[in-house]
Amino acid sequence: MSGVRLLVGTKKGAFVITSDGKREKWDVSGPHFGGWEIYHMKGSPVDPNRIYASQTSGWFGQLVQRSNDGGKTWEPVGNKFVYDGVPGTHQWYDGTAHPWEFKRVWHLEPSLTDPDTVYAGVEDAAIFRTTDGGQNWEELSGLRGHGTGPRWQPGAGGMCLHTILLDQNVPGRMFIAISAAGAFRTDDGGKTWKPINQGLNSKFLPDPTAEVGHCVHRIATHKARPGVLFMQKHWDVMRSENAGDLWTEVSGNLPTDFGFVIDVHAHEPETIYVVPIKSDSEHYPLEGKLSVYRSRTGGNEWQELTKGLPQHDCYVNVLRDAMAVDSLDKCGVYFGTTGGQVYCSADAGDSWSAVVQNLPGVLSVEVQTLP
Repeated sequence: MSGVRLLVGTKKGAFVITSDGKREKWDVSGPHFGGWEIYHMKGSPVDPNRIYASQTSGWFGQLVQRSNDGGKTWEPVGNKFVYDGVPGTHQWYDGTAHPWEFKRVWHLEPSLTDPDTVYAGVEDAAIFRTTDGGQNWEELSGLRGHGTGPRWQPGAGGMCLHTILLDQNVPGRMFIAISAAGAFRTDDGGKTWKPINQGLNSKFLPDPTAEVGHCVHRIATHKARPGVLFMQKHWDVMRSENAGDLWTEVSGNLPTDFGFVIDVHAHEPETIYVVPIKSDSEHYPLEGKLSVYRSRTGGNEWQELTKGLPQHDCYVNVLRDAMAVDSLDKCGVYFGTTGGQVYCSADAGDSWSAVVQNLPGVLSVEVQTLP
């Protein structure tokens, strides 16, 4: 029987959680790197035992860790992040110039074909690539060199490149998202980049429909249809049919269209999931009721999913990298909360149960479907 492995990054360490295909009983390993913030962990699609993790400390800085045995043991790899030397500054909220800094790795995205090739999204917003398993990292400097960088601004969590999507159907195509700059696409492996924010409307901007400056929280796609993108923005759930060239709003009957996560069912490209929270200043569920919302129509028509989730006195948040789906049948959906709970639905969202309840605040959740 197939199994699943959850990779959970928290504010105080990493946890590797495994189960068989029934997804009823779970074994918890961790904390690995106890006391460190683990912003993200992700495994290689071509070698499930190869896992990369971003380990961060305000005291000791940034490390990338690598496991070759499914998370049982780890080794720090070369943390040589070499900027290309693209000059310039970005804009702080008060309009003053702010020099680029390297603070932390927010997201690691292994290649679809090579376990030694990985992309890293960092703060301040830039993208790096390694082709030797993490020993050396080189900036894909065309992004910061695009020319719009001076108009990027930090979101509340920092100016982070937090989402990287690789297109398995179009070689060289990649999508990224930055808070707060927006979404960008490359069609040539990262040499050149194009802002893809037409159709976004952000009322907090002087020009609400500006080319860049939008606070995109997350983008997602289905691997069989990577040209169709879904976005959770700082207000608004959006959809693009043409690889980001134009976006339309699909918030529909959501009780609030503010949130951080969005993901797509493994087998149903029109089935998407979001977790609405009250507002941009109140980062918790409406009325203290934790709910996932599912649309089977690619947006606009949404169904509230609550079975097994706390429906009173619940004031947690679900951060942008803290939802994942497996590829079993039925599709499993997972998310983690700032309160340290990780929930699983083994029936595509119809019902939920807690995998674990008392972890440190969850920063990220990824899932591997194992043979």
